[in-house]
Amino acid sequence: MKQGEVEAEDEKSAAAKLKLQNIRATSLRKKKAKSEFFGAKKQKITGRDLVIFTRQFSTMVDAGLPLVQCLDILGKQADNKTFGDIILQVKSNIEAGSDLSDSMRKHPKVFDNLFTNLVEAGETGGILDVILKRLAEYIEKAEALKKRVKSAMVYPGVIIAVAVGVVAFLMVFVIPAFATMFQGAGQELPGPTRVVLMVSDFFRTKWYYMFIGGGALFFLVKKIYATEKGRIEIDRMALKMPVVGVLIRKVSVAKFTRTLGTLVASGVPIIEALDICARTSGNKIVELAVLRTIESIKEGESIAAPLAREEVFPPMVIQMIDVGENSGSLDSMLMKIADFYDEEVDAAVAALTSLLEPMLMVFLGILVGFIVVAMYLPIFKLGDTI
Repeated sequence: MKQGEVEAEDEKSAAAKLKLQNIRATSLRKKKAKSEFFGAKKQKITGRDLVIFTRQFSTMVDAGLPLVQCLDILGKQADNKTFGDIILQVKSNIEAGSDLSDSMRKHPKVFDNLFTNLVEAGETGGILDVILKRLAEYIEKAEALKKRVKSAMVYPGVIIAVAVGVVAFLMVFVIPAFATMFQGAGQELPGPTRVVLMVSDFFRTKWYYMFIGGGALFFLVKKIYATEKGRIEIDRMALKMPVVGVLIRKVSVAKFTRTLGTLVASGVPIIEALDICARTSGNKIVELAVLRTIESIKEGESIAAPLAREEVFPPMVIQMIDVGENSGSLDSMLMKIADFYDEEVDAAVAALTSLLEPMLMVFLGILVGFIVVAMYLPIFKLGDTI
């Protein structure tokens, strides 16, 4: 009797894999995993990891290498070991008789509906290499869009952090020295001075209330957002916010049109493509608008007409989609819209940054100025008395 190890998704897959090697298993037992406390910590799988995998996979498939061999090479050479293990699990499932798309669907946190549906379309149409290349381009552009939006938040975040740090320093270390001096003077303090001293006392003696209040507010908003109604209201308010709402809308349009264009160009049916777009939109208002559009299409309408009724997408987008439908070039028209709105997002990010910068600086100046004036008011009053 021989003993050994085989890598597989589950016991059924392990038995099928051994059977292909003409080995009959009398008993199978799952190997105990190493504790993550003592073992290696799982690495986060990033968009860059997925792009590199997809591009290399596309090249290998185009070169004529079998899927199992491609996945074996990619899994073993992956820099991200967590991702490498998942790729090898996909390979094991294929060896056990599953399709590539079905094997990937077992890892939804890595391969989402968009990815697996496109892979399935590539398998069915015999153009897997083309689909994988298209997927890599889509993920690259989506990651670039996400980075641009994040970069817009960095500068305001730094300014706010500096403002909080300056105010906290003044309240904890500077104001108490003034408070001691004012107590010795024995005179009634002006209103602004009393307010600043109260805030300073709060910072020094009850600072933990700020953390408790901030944490409670965060969890309250998170709990509300977890509900259907709460998410709808928060996402609606986000779209109506000045400047920021415009940016969110443009990001949603760019993401929707690029996703739909990629799916349509890959041969995914329009109803299924729109459903994927809705689920991956990231905004509940956009999602509900697209889902209602799907119901209208099922009743025989075009895409443009129900989208126009939703008032989520700009009129230009609706008109271009209408032209694309009528001319039979919907996929290319959607890609043109996505490219245009990528540039619009860049412009919106620049506008947001240029607007927030002076606003935050003025706010910080007024805040610090108020504190300074409030502290010197009693000194001026004392000078007048003398």
